[in-house]
Amino acid sequence: MNRSLAIKLGMIALLILLLMIPLLMINGLIDERQSLRDGVLQEIASSSSHSQQLIGPMIVVPFRKDVRVWNTNEKTGVRFLETVEQSGELYFLPEQFELDGQVRTETRARGIYEARLFHAENRIDGRFKVPERYGLAAKDLADYRFDEPYLSVGISDIRGIENALTLKLNQQSVDFLPGSRVGWLGQGVHVPLPMVNAQNSAELTFGFDLSLQGTGELQILPVGKTSKVHLTADWPHPSFIGNYLPVSRDINEKGFSADWQTSFFSTNLEEALQNCVSGESCETFRSRAFGVSFIDPVDQYLKSDRAIKYALLFIALTFAGFFLFEVLKSLAVHPVQYALVGVALAFFYLLLLSLSEHIGFAPAYLLSASACVLLIGFYVCHVLRSVNHGLGFSAGLAALYALLYGLLSAEDYALLMGSLLLFGLLGVFMVLTRKLDWYGVGSKPAPVMTFDLGEVK
Repeated sequence: MNRSLAIKLGMIALLILLLMIPLLMINGLIDERQSLRDGVLQEIASSSSHSQQLIGPMIVVPFRKDVRVWNTNEKTGVRFLETVEQSGELYFLPEQFELDGQVRTETRARGIYEARLFHAENRIDGRFKVPERYGLAAKDLADYRFDEPYLSVGISDIRGIENALTLKLNQQSVDFLPGSRVGWLGQGVHVPLPMVNAQNSAELTFGFDLSLQGTGELQILPVGKTSKVHLTADWPHPSFIGNYLPVSRDINEKGFSADWQTSFFSTNLEEALQNCVSGESCETFRSRAFGVSFIDPVDQYLKSDRAIKYALLFIALTFAGFFLFEVLKSLAVHPVQYALVGVALAFFYLLLLSLSEHIGFAPAYLLSASACVLLIGFYVCHVLRSVNHGLGFSAGLAALYALLYGLLSAEDYALLMGSLLLFGLLGVFMVLTRKLDWYGVGSKPAPVMTFDLGEVK
């Protein structure tokens, strides 16, 4: 390789490295704008209601129990038996739990940022079976003193409750009271159950309507020995979350419907509940929830971030096209001209980010790519001293932008498409330079160019 060619390739490599500086700055700007957007969404949620998680209902029986423990007299050192009172709760989960929910979404805007709120109209039904003596042995019952049982429902953000809650229990109607009364359960509501006692077993059918507003996610904990949940919504881009996927779902442009079904065998919920009550972490119990996220899984910031990851490849391929014109057409392209085209390519990502915040990603991509292709095409026509060459170069650049959009849209096939693209471009480069004398590149003076009607003066 002659010295002039080595210098030119070194300068091109240096330019590519220098262009990484503005690209890194734009990438940082993407992260900054995304953080700003997340902060605004958090403020909107704080002013209305956050993501919602529904836990329950469950029956809670508070108790006090006499326990004999050994103690030691501090003065005499004599050990003695002492009766102390301990308190706690017994918990009973429903035999059956069914939820039928219809969800409507709406957007709330603050400046250029939007948050998606949901309004879920839920019908919750089920059945409890409380055993005689609360499942305790008859010989142990004398040590217990029970307070009035109650039914508790955990709702992660009670500000989202939009209706007056009334429980229908064995054909009787009773109003819910504020507070779950269970510390680890968090916020919620409860209903006293004076008809439940330790002397008799009880079967209770229940049902109530719950209108719930939230932001972002709706999660439901399947508390029943058998649980069935059906949700329909007008959101066409659901992201199903949690430990259990729907057993069936239907998604179209108008919305989705999904069904979940679980049992104690699949959730192991009773053991997780006992671990929570015994003082261990309740995260295992809460993690049994499932639901749906109403957040766009791939927003404009994520797409812009994915697009800028291909920036280095884009610049390298564009410079490779310039270099091909140099060696095949014996044209001299100055490093400053390389740099100006590289800067124009970097500005594409800044335009894409700023426009996508106002008009969406797809229109922003079209406008940004069109502006860059037109600007670079106009400039290249003069750099290459030919309208035909400039138009050909612009067509190739437009094809690259189209392929990039395809890579961004087909995330699952991005690696395959990218590999085929690079292999195809390598093949084109090898075919075009198969007869080129690389030792002679740069040693011959550039011929005097003549102009015809298709050339620019």
